[in-house]
Amino acid sequence: MIHAQTVREDQLDSMKQLEIIPSFFSMHTFYWGDWHRDEILGKERAYRISPTGSALKRNMIFTEHHDAPVAKPDAIRLLHSTVNRVSRSGDIIGPDQRVSAYQALKSITNWAAYAAFEENLKGTIRVGKLADFVLLDKNPLKIATMEIGNLKVIATIKEGKTIYSNK
Repeated sequence: MIHAQTVREDQLDSMKQLEIIPSFFSMHTFYWGDWHRDEILGKERAYRISPTGSALKRNMIFTEHHDAPVAKPDAIRLLHSTVNRVSRSGDIIGPDQRVSAYQALKSITNWAAYAAFEENLKGTIRVGKLADFVLLDKNPLKIATMEIGNLKVIATIKEGKTIYSNK
């Protein structure tokens, strides 16, 4: 389910039963979280935008997307937003919906590959797969979560070949 942005708890229960994988747009918490909270949805509903925490409590996998060109295709911002859910004003839009960096990384790697029926080609680094990945200046699993937005890409590898390097 693309844009499972305002999915309710009972709908997540139905999605789990039907084996539907939600694709969330957690960058909404940064770009439009304040607006949703104050003008569109109200605080209670806005704090449930892209309810990743609720999905994980049900042992559901999910994916994340950036919806380009609506938002810039920025995987670092996507990761940061999924983990921290901080709006432009600094409000945490749904503290109980935050997930770990590890879970957020899975949502854009192996869970995304699985959802696209491409887990034999993508999503993890193994012999025989496409070997698409980036090298970052720091390990997102070992830094403070609020530092994730400052990560820098050192190199991008596509099908085993370096296509970008800042060195």
